[in-house]
Amino acid sequence: MSFTLEIGTKAPDFRLPATDGQTYALDSFASAPVLVVFFTCNHCPYVIGSDEITRQTAEKFKEQGVAFAGINSNSETTHPEDSFGHMIKRMEEQRFPWVYLRDKEQEAAKAYGALRTPHFFVFDADRKLVYTGRGVDSPRDTGKMTVNDLDRALAELTSGKPVSTPLTNPIGCNVKWEGQDAHWMPADACDLV
Repeated sequence: MSFTLEIGTKAPDFRLPATDGQTYALDSFASAPVLVVFFTCNHCPYVIGSDEITRQTAEKFKEQGVAFAGINSNSETTHPEDSFGHMIKRMEEQRFPWVYLRDKEQEAAKAYGALRTPHFFVFDADRKLVYTGRGVDSPRDTGKMTVNDLDRALAELTSGKPVSTPLTNPIGCNVKWEGQDAHWMPADACDLV
């Protein structure tokens, strides 16, 4: 079995606290015809560099009912700025159009097979995975971006078409795993394409 969820796999459930004071599970998004679960954090330059593009994409597809759930699974031992308190502060400052969830135990990161920040997973109405990988091809410097893979996948999905490129490699910092070196990756984690 591959580390990262494979196309066609059902979304794993989760139950995580959010910066808005609520706890969310997979069925909290049941009314959304499309769900984007993405692994993100507070400090990563690839996240910070592409957050505004992710915001634009989330706002663009909001009317079609696409929901976004950002999950921070990074070890705060490795990066103290990824703590829940810093997440709350970041959402107060940035007011992103998604729920921002804390996966302190890293169980969601393991269940989804999150490789990097950011790493996107797009699920259809049946909560089957139809796209996973990067948001854009130059997340650290979106001025050099030539393609927005997330936007394309959502445009195809919301217009009833199959996703033409269901797999790309996420580009970003690796997830910071508790008790491991900052650059450690699980042995079975590998490129998606």
